[in-house]
This record gives sequence, C-alpha cells and structure tokens, in this order.
Amino acid sequence: MTSVALAQPRRQSVPRGLLIGAGIVLTIALLAALGSSIAPYDPTAFAVRERFCPPSGLHWFGTDEFGRDVLSRVLSGAHYSLAIGFGATAMSLALGVPLGLLAAFHRGAFEGIIMRMMDLLIALPPILFGLLVLAVTPAALWKTIVAVGLVYVPILTRLTRSVALGLLQENFVQAARARGEGAVSILVREILPNAWPPIIVESGLRITFAVLLGSSLSFLGLGAQPPSSEWGLMISESRQFIDQAPWIGLAPGLCLCVLLVSVNIFGEGLRAWLDPRLIGRSRG
Repeated sequence: MTSVALAQPRRQSVPRGLLIGAGIVLTIALLAALGSSIAPYDPTAFAVRERFCPPSGLHWFGTDEFGRDVLSRVLSGAHYSLAIGFGATAMSLALGVPLGLLAAFHRGAFEGIIMRMMDLLIALPPILFGLLVLAVTPAALWKTIVAVGLVYVPILTRLTRSVALGLLQENFVQAARARGEGAVSILVREILPNAWPPIIVESGLRITFAVLLGSSLSFLGLGAQPPSSEWGLMISESRQFIDQAPWIGLAPGLCLCVLLVSVNIFGEGLRAWLDPRLIGRSRG
C-alpha cells in the first residue's frame, strides 16, 4: 500500500527588514535606558575652556558652545525621542481604537458625532495642532506626549472603524450575534483580535511621525526646554553655530535620522510579515 505524504504548510519566515529595524531600535532603546550612566562626561557640565572642540579622541562628537560633550548629551537625550514616539503612539491607540470600534458598532448619531470630531481634528496640520496644545500650557515631556498623541487619535480611529465595519459583515460575527453575545463580547472577542494586524502596522508607522513631530516642536521652542538634551532642541540650538561648529547639530541630526529610518524599516517589515501578500511586492 502506497503511503501519501501530506504537504506541510510552508512556514513564513520573518522579513529581514523587521529584524534589522527591531535590532537598531532595541539598540537605541538600550543606549537610552543606560543614558547618563555610560556617557563619558556630565551632559550638563560646562567647560568654558573646551568650547567648540572638534571631534577627537577625548570628545568623539566634539563639544558645544558651553564646552559640553555632544556625545554625552546625545546619549542622555535619546530617551526623550523614544518616550515621545512610543508614549504618544500608545496614547493614540488607547483612545483611537475604542472610539473606532464604538463608531463602527453603534451606527447613526453616535457614529456621526465621533467621526465629525475626528474630521475636525484631522483637518488641522499636525504641527499646528501640537503648537496650539503646547502654547497654552507650560512645556513638559508628558505634555508633549499628550499633544503628539492627540494628533494621531483621528487616524487610528478612522482606521479601526474601517476595519471593524468590514469584520462586522463576516460570518463569525453573525454567528456570535445569533448566539446572543452582547456588544462588548462581540467587540472584544470577535472584532478586536481580527482588527489588530493593520492597527499594529499603522502604529509602527505612527511612531516615526510622532518622533519627528516631537523633535519639530522642540526645534520650534515649544517642546523640551534648555538645558534639556532632546535631539530636536540640540539641532535648534546649533543653528547659530552651523558655520563655526557644524558637529553640534550634525550628531543629534544623524541619530534622529537613524532612529526614524530604523522605525520605518521595522514598520514595513512588520507590515510584510502580518500580510504575506505584500512580500516581494513593492509598496506602490
């Protein structure tokens, strides 16, 4: 009797971009966590005699106008960008996902009110909305996180609602309704688990925009305040010395670019991993 071997389902490999992006982000997160403890100098200590020292063996990234070591300041300021990126995205998820689910499940007036509020918020340019929030309150890290987080609530609300509306027409949701399950049970047990993949992918991309927006607000003077070593603020403070000491702004600028690119690579890799149809196909 001839035995027939059953074909085993092909296991999907993790995209290389996902691993590379995650590795770089985790490395930056580790450096941010260690921060001042591994910095070669005190990031806030003035050394007037060492003003505008170019990169050397003693100061790898040079020194600024106050003689502060740029490398030490970059290391100590990494946590600001990470806190804004991940904190603001977490806040957007915490508000946007429930609002999107409720708007999809409760059609009619409730949905109309929620979506018109989101339309109003999304109509404002992100940088303008952030400026409006921070202009009326004293600057603080948590307030920057709130301002940036509110900017992206409408995007996640609209995405969640769109995904949930499609899932509500599926047979497993209709079966749950036939079993007599309530609204909360259907949303939590049926809709939410199946809506997570696109939401997670979008959240990964939102981290990039949140980091950039937080740095932009600091650059404009409404985010982190001196003597903070937030990267956007460091770039802003280095403008007047760009001809004399370009390394002051170059170091935090390059670090910010590396973080943004790595998070974007991670997001694209995550997108390809969660949706196998995207593997081997260009985005656009």
